[in-house]
Amino acid sequence: MANQFEDALFKDIFTKNKSKTGNLLKAEDIEVTGKAKISCEDDLDGVRILLKKDANDNLKEIKFVCSCGQTKSIILDYSE
Repeated sequence: MANQFEDALFKDIFTKNKSKTGNLLKAEDIEVTGKAKISCEDDLDGVRILLKKDANDNLKEIKFVCSCGQTKSIILDYSE
């Protein structure tokens, strides 16, 4: 039986026009840069760990989110 629970792929976008402020993004101002899988690991002492992988399951970013709202990220770059 095929795997019924597949990881969801999210589109990574890059905004071209950063001079504007606000929450509205127009189609002509964004560029799709790739796809990513995002998974959430268990809560450990009030810190949630988010893992971001590319479409080929290469780990790209590890983000630590504290229950107080602060975040720290580790971004992995495999290019040489």
